[in-house]
Amino acid sequence: MLALTYGGPNRVRVKDKPEPKLEHPNDVVLRVTRAAICGSDLHLLHGLIPDTRVGCTFGHEFTGVVEEVGSSVESLQRGDRVVVPFNISCGSCFFCERGLTANCENTNPNASVASGVYGYSHTTGGFEGGQAELVRVPFADVGPMKIPDDMTDEAVLFLSDILPTGYQAAEMGEIKPGETVVVFGCGPVGLFAQKSAWLLGAGRVIAVDYLDYRLEFARRYSGVETVNFREVDAVAHLRKITGGRGADVCIDAVGCEAKGSLAQTIFGVKAKLMAGSSTAINWSIASVRKGGNVVLIGAYGPPFNAVDIGTAMNKGLTIRMNQANCKRYMPHLLEHIREGRIDAEGIITHRVPLEDAAEAYELFDRRRDDCIKCVLIPPKAA
Repeated sequence: MLALTYGGPNRVRVKDKPEPKLEHPNDVVLRVTRAAICGSDLHLLHGLIPDTRVGCTFGHEFTGVVEEVGSSVESLQRGDRVVVPFNISCGSCFFCERGLTANCENTNPNASVASGVYGYSHTTGGFEGGQAELVRVPFADVGPMKIPDDMTDEAVLFLSDILPTGYQAAEMGEIKPGETVVVFGCGPVGLFAQKSAWLLGAGRVIAVDYLDYRLEFARRYSGVETVNFREVDAVAHLRKITGGRGADVCIDAVGCEAKGSLAQTIFGVKAKLMAGSSTAINWSIASVRKGGNVVLIGAYGPPFNAVDIGTAMNKGLTIRMNQANCKRYMPHLLEHIREGRIDAEGIITHRVPLEDAAEAYELFDRRRDDCIKCVLIPPKAA
């Protein structure tokens, strides 16, 4: 089968790989119909996530059709269309029983770090990803959700990760009616965090980025105010336009490759002496009001960052963070999509054949052709 394959930092290509097989009675094998490139895949590409091994296949956002079914699988049968959450969860451990499927303790040998994740290094279990023609899905009675017959794969594709991630970020911010929310980042997760902030009652939503085309997209798609930090001092400007007090909630939807600080970029991204740049975290801490809420949903590689924790303590901030517990939110967000409150597929700007996935990575990485979100289409799913 064809699969996007990692060849070392900044090198990926599509090549033939062996087809996945059922390895456990509760596995299924999917024929992938759509797979997306996530901003966190770029962290893998750039070598910022530990234990990313040559030869692995990326991709944790995908839909597919069930091709093979393990002997103990009860909820799926051959031919079912499904969307799969990016975190692999057992459904029965201490954390899964509490809805914390991102913290499952049975799907990753490094369970103290995270649950298993498709295509996201051996730090998260070494599972093969979905940027391929076929993918093995373990715990098939737990994760996958059937796609309704009246909905397309692309309409629900982002239930796999970025829509629940953005929504959970807004929820963790505990937004009260009328509050001001600042979202750092106008990539796909940031856009969904912005939309979700409105759904949860925000009175004002402000988006921060440095690329004019992404800021324009956010204004059009999310209906937000925008700030370009290349044109103003972001923290000073945000404090000014919030009456000198700061926002009620700040969300870091950027992660470990945040721009805005030369020192952070050199030490955290180029030299890899830290777990990436913590610029967006520090700007969130500085821009929120005293007693406010800061939410971190951008991906960071362990183990440490130069985070201004002293200021956070002195301001009495609440800081919340986690990978998205996708399974918890998928049914609820499906209804938002169905009712037209969220046009999830509206962020797709590029559809690319799987065979050209390496070129798509370059397009997305270099922010070319006003790229917001790339979707890969395997040959037999076009």
